[in-house]
Amino acid sequence: MKNLTGLPRRGIDLLAAALTVLCLSLWAGTDAFAQNKGPCADDVAKFCKGVQPGGGAVARCLKEHANELSPSCKEGAAKAKQKVEEFSEACKSDANKFCKQVKPGGGRILQCLKQHENELAPDCKAKMVKSK
Repeated sequence: MKNLTGLPRRGIDLLAAALTVLCLSLWAGTDAFAQNKGPCADDVAKFCKGVQPGGGAVARCLKEHANELSPSCKEGAAKAKQKVEEFSEACKSDANKFCKQVKPGGGRILQCLKQHENELAPDCKAKMVKSK
């Protein structure tokens, strides 16, 4: 089933999921996790002790424990989710235009958008710059 963007619904869902992990990773910062800093540091130590940072593994671990997270970590995750939604909305037409043939998952659509950064619509380009 296709939606208004022309991407299969599954593709949009995977883009949103990938962006969620990306934004959580960017928000929390891999270095912050490694150095036990930030609003989720205690949650990472408690729930994700043995998780090796990289590839969004810590963000996925936090998501698995979403109901158990501290209020400050939940607030940060909510802000990250909002950014994901804004990014997804700003970039869905560019994803359809430039990345229609890209198989969703593994950050491939986001990578595709980055490869076309100079051709992106102003709103999407602005969101790409903010996510760096």
